[in-house]
Amino acid sequence: MFHDTDIFRQLSLAERLARVSRLWKMAADRELAPLGLTHPRWTALWKLQRLGDHISQKQLACALEIELPSLMRTLNQLEEQLLITRHPCEHDKRSRIVCLTPEGQQLLTKMETKIMRVRNQILAEISNEEVETLSLLLEKIADNALSTLSD
Repeated sequence: MFHDTDIFRQLSLAERLARVSRLWKMAADRELAPLGLTHPRWTALWKLQRLGDHISQKQLACALEIELPSLMRTLNQLEEQLLITRHPCEHDKRSRIVCLTPEGQQLLTKMETKIMRVRNQILAEISNEEVETLSLLLEKIADNALSTLSD
């Protein structure tokens, strides 16, 4: 019987990247589940905070690289949890602005602690230099992939 590491070594580079991404997501999801958060919910909150809050639903969907209709269910759930509010944009009444509530901001503080714990566990025994090298390599891969899409 193969161990996970044996199976991992047999995967292509693309499969390895996808597998690591899924494992990281699963670890974060497990850590954040006690806060009542699913992957779509916590990633939307995280991205909303990183973008500076008070952004349109469309901007948030673009930043998350998902379609706006896919984001709407998540935003409805976050609103039901009192973690965000939405209101019409002053300049474009068709557009809705998403804002974190004080409860949402408090939850983000808890989330950050848990996410950093997961990050530290996943990156254990990997030097800062190795992380920086990986980051640069992933950026190059992403740039190359984007350039093939624009051809």
